[in-house]
Amino acid sequence: MKDRPEQIKKRILDSPAPSFLKKWSVAIRPFALPASTMPVIFGTLMSVTIGGASFDLLLFLAALFGMAILHTGSNLLNDAFDYEKGIDKQVNPVSGAVVRGWISSRDALHAGYLFLGLGMLIGLFLVSRVGVSILWIGMAGVVIGIFYTWGPLPLKFNALGDLAVFLNFGVLGALGAWIVQTGTFSWAPVIWAVPMSLLVVGILHSNNWRDIDSDRAGGIQTMASRLGDTLSEGYFVFLLVCPFVVIIALILLSMAADLDPKMPPTFLVTFLAIPLTFKLVKKGRMRRQPKHPLDFISLDGQTAQLNLLFGLLCTAALVLNSLMSFFLG
Repeated sequence: MKDRPEQIKKRILDSPAPSFLKKWSVAIRPFALPASTMPVIFGTLMSVTIGGASFDLLLFLAALFGMAILHTGSNLLNDAFDYEKGIDKQVNPVSGAVVRGWISSRDALHAGYLFLGLGMLIGLFLVSRVGVSILWIGMAGVVIGIFYTWGPLPLKFNALGDLAVFLNFGVLGALGAWIVQTGTFSWAPVIWAVPMSLLVVGILHSNNWRDIDSDRAGGIQTMASRLGDTLSEGYFVFLLVCPFVVIIALILLSMAADLDPKMPPTFLVTFLAIPLTFKLVKKGRMRRQPKHPLDFISLDGQTAQLNLLFGLLCTAALVLNSLMSFFLG
């Protein structure tokens, strides 16, 4: 007989107290970091292969680790604020160190502020090397991260969480990485990062879709709680399928119009992620009678894997285009 989700959660709560490293690895959620760091990698590679920038390794590493540290800080603050407000009560397989009682909300809060402080120091270093153009991107990201769950009108609780992650863990990350390497603004990394950004929203939405009942009980307004269960399924399908539509549209526009830069056809390599996409769509559709107990509960983690795969394929598309240009002249 298969274990029910409630039985699995009980086993998690009843498990022995973990080591210091284990509990903080759960609190930090390293599995979620590709959602924020992949746009930095993509934007950096795009600046070199499409924008003609000279690659600066130190600036790239600063931008990459800065983004990861700020993301971690935001996650820790989110956990602390949610727990204190009595909203975060569910234990999920790979997250929830505060809910499990492994660390206190105070510990998470202090760690979150520490990470945000370190991230801002890295940001100031980038400003000193790149200029004030990167300052505005960084300030926007920090403000969105702080007000995601804090303040009189938290973005997460007022159906603006999707927009927040679309900006922070998508277009702003790619644009910031482009500016770090080139020192100039361009709409290209913003537009080309839209498909990846939609998948990041898909990660958040799959989490909120699962938590509709608890969020409504806590008075939280997310896109999922406003749409309801049935429409949330349609929104999930849109977020997972639309990136491929955008890729096709950008390639066709590049061929038909005089766009600069043009998205190369090598981006069709992203369609290798289609099988996983439809696998997740099917799991969402079968949420009431899942094949495995954790299929729907862990849908956010599985969507994060799709986002990582899609991001890697986008970077591969840039590399393939550069290789083709080199060998074909």
